[in-house]
Amino acid sequence: MRFKALACLCLLAAAWAMPAAAQTAEDSDERVMMSSAAFLSGHPDLRYRLAGLRYYRKNDFDAAMVRFKRAARYGDKPSQAMVGEMYWSGQGVSQDKVLAYVWMDLAAERMYPLMLAKRERYWGELDDAGRARALEVGQQVYAEYGDDVAKARLDRELRFAKRNTTGSRVGSVGALTIVIPTPGGTEVIDGSKFYDEKFWNVDQYLQWQDDDWINNAEGTVDVGEVMSTGTPLPEEFDDEE
Repeated sequence: MRFKALACLCLLAAAWAMPAAAQTAEDSDERVMMSSAAFLSGHPDLRYRLAGLRYYRKNDFDAAMVRFKRAARYGDKPSQAMVGEMYWSGQGVSQDKVLAYVWMDLAAERMYPLMLAKRERYWGELDDAGRARALEVGQQVYAEYGDDVAKARLDRELRFAKRNTTGSRVGSVGALTIVIPTPGGTEVIDGSKFYDEKFWNVDQYLQWQDDDWINNAEGTVDVGEVMSTGTPLPEEFDDEE
């Protein structure tokens, strides 16, 4: 994916400020789609991640933690990394460096370089007792949030959303067009783009995200540091369960 913000979808929020000249028409369409309420309603991983980021920017860390953990239940690795960062620094929770390591280890489950680097740094700062506790606690966290269970949750949500929105049991989009409200008016997106399998087939969807996180890793920037940007986040969606 050429437009990195699409896979990260606001975790690396500075990418939203990329000059328009650097974007293709396809990138622009995808950005509009992925920030729309229609798309986010079927992608709880991104919906709750964005909600978490919005609260994080407002310094409402309690609310941010709740949303990041909701996104984490659907295997959202950036959200899992943010939970780890917040445990490490004690934002919205009591500081717990063991849990911070466990969550960063979970975030590194798909071998994203940024998360791997953070995981190794956290491990290096734990003493022997902390490492022993991490191995014990980690089993409990993985049992609820690991890809083995989270992927199935996400798959159910994607299948349900696509089937009910298209109104077809086989998922055919036909001549469907999607009208998306934006701050500048409305945009019409071809249904074949909106329902591209890379957004709705769980294996393709995760691979699409993985490719960007693995292939376009930039240095060793902290996950938390990317939250300092003032770039606006989409507001038009309900982040409540």
